[in-house]
Amino acid sequence: MDPATGLEQVGDVFLSNGKVEGLGVSLPPMDSEIIDASGLLVVPGLIDMHVHLREPGREDKETIWSGTRAAAKGGFTSVICKANTDLVVDEPAVVGFVYSRAIEQGRVNVFPVGAITKGLLGKRLTGFGSLAEAGVVALSDDGACVSDARIMRSALEYALSYGLLIISHAEDMALTGHGSVTEGWTSTLLGLEGIPVESEATMVARDCLLAEYTGGRLHIAHASTMGSLLAIQQAQNRGVNVSAETAPHYFSLTEEAVWDYDTSAKMNPPLRSAEDRQAVIGALKDNTLAIIASDHAPHTLVEKDTSFEEAAFGIIGLETTLPLVITNLVNAGHLTMRQALAKITCNPAQRLGLSGKGSLQEGCDADITVIDPKAEVVVGEFLSKGRNSPFIGERLKGKALYLFVGGKMVLCEGRLFDE
Repeated sequence: MDPATGLEQVGDVFLSNGKVEGLGVSLPPMDSEIIDASGLLVVPGLIDMHVHLREPGREDKETIWSGTRAAAKGGFTSVICKANTDLVVDEPAVVGFVYSRAIEQGRVNVFPVGAITKGLLGKRLTGFGSLAEAGVVALSDDGACVSDARIMRSALEYALSYGLLIISHAEDMALTGHGSVTEGWTSTLLGLEGIPVESEATMVARDCLLAEYTGGRLHIAHASTMGSLLAIQQAQNRGVNVSAETAPHYFSLTEEAVWDYDTSAKMNPPLRSAEDRQAVIGALKDNTLAIIASDHAPHTLVEKDTSFEEAAFGIIGLETTLPLVITNLVNAGHLTMRQALAKITCNPAQRLGLSGKGSLQEGCDADITVIDPKAEVVVGEFLSKGRNSPFIGERLKGKALYLFVGGKMVLCEGRLFDE
């Protein structure tokens, strides 16, 4: 099944020299190694556009080694890692470090995102040209919002010269304040300071208007509210070059998940109302949201095993995204399998300009995920260093059984090949 071309058939995929060499029936030569995928889905390698690998600087939370192992187990052949590490990815040397460590220790492709502003402080733009030359695939201050509209306008204009996508963490910090859950009935009952949905929606609307004014390429990260989705849809209808992603927790959970002060369900943006969840599902259906990304954000036990107000924002997601997509979108009847897979294969590849990724076409990189959509997964065993997941104990459907990265087998029968 190749969402990029609409291909959906029973047949063979022949891999050779790190590339897809052919599609059809009885293609491989007699001396080839044969993987029997009868009854399984052979698809382009999954791509996660929003991952926090934490290295360099917070190797106690995650490393490129542990994070890419988790990605492989989750079916991802490529991850795009954000710049908000403790040594911020705002200089070419740090980009080079990420790439070299990924070559040495990574199990899947790693593509770094560079910071928009120095130190993620929102004051001064980084050197987009030098970061582009070093190999960043996009620019983002994720984890912090570029609050200064003048700086964001300049970023959208400047990035055009290098063909780079600007990824917006849309959050009005003045409205967010010290909140930890969505403002409303749940925050009132729990006695917690709330975060109004307008904290996200107002910045989404601002950035869409700035993208329209500058002609820049904009992507909205972790969209979660009805107001944000309306602003995105209206901008897209006007021809603004804006795309958007959501994360599995926003179509799978609501704010009720924090009723027992479960810090594993504390994230930013926070879990929203049932109406917002339905709006997210609707936007996935009409392709306002063309991309699904995990927003994998591992934390240590100490950072999560504390009071709700003091606990860190974020959950892990590399190993749960695929089964959540299959269970809560495909099996629930919201999307076809091909529609769902497009959001984690060809759509992120095309938006980021990842040449040779996201398709099974001949000549593409032999990044392949083989999925058993009926396999039951009980959430709880992780290769990530993080354990901060609100889905622990849930029974879901869908599991990656085989994974090929550049034609090399990384996952075999659901286990890392070196195991």
